[in-house]
Amino acid sequence: MPKIDAAVSLSADGSTYVLFDLGNGQHLQIIHDGVAPAAALVPLGIEGLDRLEAIHRFLAALHGRAIPPDTRLTRQQRARLRRMLQAFDGYRAGATRQEIAQVIFRIGPISRDEWQTSSVRYAVKTLIKDARAMIAGGYLKLLRHRRPD
Repeated sequence: MPKIDAAVSLSADGSTYVLFDLGNGQHLQIIHDGVAPAAALVPLGIEGLDRLEAIHRFLAALHGRAIPPDTRLTRQQRARLRRMLQAFDGYRAGATRQEIAQVIFRIGPISRDEWQTSSVRYAVKTLIKDARAMIAGGYLKLLRHRRPD
């Protein structure tokens, strides 16, 4: 078994928690009681597929191989999430929606009449609304692949 280069901490019950850096801002937390060799448990429900993919990325990193990309979000979804965070940060900092639109969508100043009918105005409003929903717990959906019900 290869050596795991990770940050390690101990809990009150004696379990070891290992935080392994997968690269690209991704981390994996492993709980190990120190008794048996580390093993991955995968639930047999539909979420098990997501876990298998995460384990595959972990093993690739652990053995020095190329890490497969995380497929839970598309490039467009990542870009939208980034815009949502930017919009919400601007909103919390006291920026007007028009100022937020100018930064995010790289547009110049717009007259009051143009702003009232602008599609960018509605886009900013939706970004802030969706960011609030994410902050209220919707971010948990990001951990799973989209699947038909």
